[in-house]
Amino acid sequence: MTSTTDSPADTRHPPASTATDIRAFDPDLPYEVHPQVEIRPEPFGALLYSFKTRRLSFLKDPTLVTVVRTLADHPSAAATCRAADITDPARAAQFARALATLAATETIRERRS
Repeated sequence: MTSTTDSPADTRHPPASTATDIRAFDPDLPYEVHPQVEIRPEPFGALLYSFKTRRLSFLKDPTLVTVVRTLADHPSAAATCRAADITDPARAAQFARALATLAATETIRERRS
């Protein structure tokens, strides 16, 4: 994963409230891609564009792209990561941080039944 942080997601100009929002992310809850977000495959992973926030995010890890695309298919973000064979605790924590960042920037959202 090539990013300037420990996270495989690179979002530009996160809002000031991101740190608080990241702590609020619960991987045991169900999530989905926000309906106003478009995912475009790229050789390095994917670009995500939010028509709501006008935010562009780069996913630099193909596994993270798979996780984001399949969030709605699983009962929780943690289950989605397990389905993507993310079993190493350190790697799982890294993906949880990436998903928390995407949630804080409204790229993904908690799924309501």
